Amino acid sequence: MRADILTIFPGFFRGPLEHGITRRASEMGLVTIQVHDLREFTHDKHRTVDDRPFGGGEGMVLKPEPLFECLERLQLAPREDRVAARAKQSVILLSAQGQRLSQKVATELAALDRIVLICGRYEGVDERIADFLADREISIGDYV
Repeated sequence: MRADILTIFPGFFRGPLEHGITRRASEMGLVTIQVHDLREFTHDKHRTVDDRPFGGGEGMVLKPEPLFECLERLQLAPREDRVAARAKQSVILLSAQGQRLSQKVATELAALDRIVLICGRYEGVDERIADFLADREISIGDYV
């Protein structure tokens, strides 16, 4: 399996991925995990990845442009094929309002060849990400 993690804090994942079961799975060739820094997909001098929500509101959300560009570079199957299960891939938006991660969901994900995890930040992500990029939203638990 290949897992891609899209984040604005790639250093956060160094520790967890270099130890324990994920390290052993990687060393055995069972999984390949690659972390992608979304700031590499920006085009301004400040490497801006966030913006105020379209239509107003409090806080900041991740802009869709860096995510669209990053996913394009990953050369995934088209979203229609992923959603219809014609491709054994899934793009997952991690969000509090998503389906709760359970053993059943984990088993479904383990059967895939590739998963892409979009790690939100701030108040969340621009809604276009959920509408046009992600195949599903998953919550890792009932906490903030």
